[in-house]
Amino acid sequence: MAHDTKIVSLAGQRPMQRFSLPQALVRLRDASGQSLQRVLATFFDRADDALFELADRASTNLDQSAYFDAMRELRLRRKAMGLSVLQYVSQAFNDIGKFKPRQTEGALGDVDQDSLSLLDHAQLEQQVAVDNLINKLRNRYIEQIRLLTVRVNHVVPSVTLADNQMPLSPEVICGGVAEACGDLDIDIRAKLVVLKLFDRLLADSLGDFYQEANRTLMAEGVLPDMKRPPVGPVTAGRGSPARGAIPAAGGADPSPGVPEGKALQDDLGGLQPTFSELSALLHPSGQPTSAPAASGAGYLDTVTLMGRLHDLQVASGHWQPDQVVTLNDQLGPVLTAENGASYNLGQVDHDVINLVAMLFDFILEDRQLHPVMKSLIGRLQIPVLKVALSDKNFFNRGGHPVRKLLNELALSAMGWSEKRAGQRDPLRDKIESVVERVLTDFTDNLNLFEDLLTEFRHFMDLDRRRRELVEQRLRDAEEGRARQETAAQAAEGLVQDLLRNRDVPAPVGELLRDAWTRYLQWIVLREGEASERWAEACELTRRLVWSVDPRPVSDTTRSELLRAIPSVVDGVRRAMQEISWDPFATDAAIRDLELAHVDVFQRLVTQPQRAEPAMDEPKAVPVESDAAAPDLAPEPVSAPSEPGVEASAQAEAPDRLESTAAGQAPAVGPEWLAQADGLRVGSWIEMTREDTKVRCKLAAFIKATGKYIFVNRSGAKVAEYLREELAGAMAAGEIGMLDDGLIFDRALESIIDNLRSSRKD
Repeated sequence: MAHDTKIVSLAGQRPMQRFSLPQALVRLRDASGQSLQRVLATFFDRADDALFELADRASTNLDQSAYFDAMRELRLRRKAMGLSVLQYVSQAFNDIGKFKPRQTEGALGDVDQDSLSLLDHAQLEQQVAVDNLINKLRNRYIEQIRLLTVRVNHVVPSVTLADNQMPLSPEVICGGVAEACGDLDIDIRAKLVVLKLFDRLLADSLGDFYQEANRTLMAEGVLPDMKRPPVGPVTAGRGSPARGAIPAAGGADPSPGVPEGKALQDDLGGLQPTFSELSALLHPSGQPTSAPAASGAGYLDTVTLMGRLHDLQVASGHWQPDQVVTLNDQLGPVLTAENGASYNLGQVDHDVINLVAMLFDFILEDRQLHPVMKSLIGRLQIPVLKVALSDKNFFNRGGHPVRKLLNELALSAMGWSEKRAGQRDPLRDKIESVVERVLTDFTDNLNLFEDLLTEFRHFMDLDRRRRELVEQRLRDAEEGRARQETAAQAAEGLVQDLLRNRDVPAPVGELLRDAWTRYLQWIVLREGEASERWAEACELTRRLVWSVDPRPVSDTTRSELLRAIPSVVDGVRRAMQEISWDPFATDAAIRDLELAHVDVFQRLVTQPQRAEPAMDEPKAVPVESDAAAPDLAPEPVSAPSEPGVEASAQAEAPDRLESTAAGQAPAVGPEWLAQADGLRVGSWIEMTREDTKVRCKLAAFIKATGKYIFVNRSGAKVAEYLREELAGAMAAGEIGMLDDGLIFDRALESIIDNLRSSRKD
């Protein structure tokens, strides 16, 4: 049969299929999936610990609830979230060239105001968080990402592949993270906490991931000899430069402020982009500060320099306890030849020395460190310089063991103060032993820092647990004292109000102000002021006062007294028994009360009757039987209420600052009150006290009394403030906040800010 010209025969044609991945990309997809699975598993493990710690240190119930909600949801959806991210990345491989990452990472600057107004506020916050994570990954691992992008493009030359479409690009990985987090059944506060944890924990883990991905393609024969990506812009979309990307150094058309020349590009070699950026900031004109010779008698290569540094490292161990020598002063003899001329260094070595010197200048000028601790940490300048010269991940790797060790040492020393002569100081001894180990044992093995970091963290964990126990005892004691004060105020206030303008016999007044006040305090401590027991105790107290001074007197007063007195006396006796009051003192008080009642009846017989209604007279209450009394075991009065115990408690803390609660705190501005309100438990402050600076941290905020309790590093109480007093002390400059952030990171941020500022100038 003849075929119609309008009919197309499908015989022999293969069905339409999606793009068939080359074997190299299949291998990359499978290997990177396994690697990413390990990275996510590590993230979830660390996120659980981090969220628990954040919840434990939360200053408000709202923050603590957000952290616990995030931790619970991550535990429940851990497997589902990990699978979601892996499926998202796998889809980017399978639909290579056609896959477009979620637009959560789109440049917000490219969106007009009308578009932004359509977004929910929570949605916009989530977009910004994911966008910041993408920028951080691109900036931190730009060279490895560029290498991987070039290799993937080389495998599929027929596909037009934008950089953000590379299956393992930050946009793809963060798009998977955003999609997985979008399914979390938590509010935006908790969701942003999770994204922040991804930012903090995941970003530090992807360096090895990208290196392994490049090695996988190299093993498949994809550009195995390429050490650096070709010069050219990194594009996050089709033809658009990546946001926050660091310009590539070298090339015929270098970006402004980046050193020119192939030789410098070779020197930078495999260094990570953070160092490249810092190096570029060191040379704002685009040229090195000097052009050292690459060889010759006046040239000092890296190997020779490292050998000379070892001698300096050993000499650092002989410094005086408070002696601090800057890195430049230490390097003076090393960089000076016998004839007095200065040695030339390679540009990379020269930049590394400058950066390490600036880092330690910041650390050693930090007012938060005690001079003794500055001296100890300053002895690590030469070992750190050796690490920076030999390890190319030092500046860009946040989890580098040397950086972690420096941060841990500085953080532990924040609240340290020098002990008296002959007094044992475990923290100083431990830090000295760590420094000594580094100075004597370190050559080029970074495992030493890993071991010392683990050992020091174990020491600090034990020390932290000990201090937490001391602080918990202090918090319990302060909360107990606060409850005791509240109970005393309620009891004394009630008794004073009822005795005002009353003619009460002296023995009964003594009973009310002493034993009966203790009973009322006991009720408040056990039941609270909102309880039925407290209401009954207040009513009994009113009837007790009225029974010895019934005013005004009417014709029915005598008969009402006859009905009320037995229940009053029985109530007083049971109350004294409940607080285990001295039985002999109780019997004496009851006798005095009965005598007072006899006197009242005698006065009622002799004085004229008045017809006024008994306005203050409580209604007669039936006598309560013993069976109707609450079944509560007798319990002694709380120890803090005893005068002797209170004096003893004060004697145990002779160094504490007395609160100025008795005086009226001066009025302070709302900004200082807000700063006091924002002070979280665990925050460190520096307090000026009689021309002496005392460092302490906020151990507890007692809501019942509104007191802020501060302790020293040993957990001993040193000060207490009310809210207005604390704000006033901050306004007067008597209290300053201490930054408990990571000192290495703060130093690096300061260097970048200073270099950028000088570059603008």
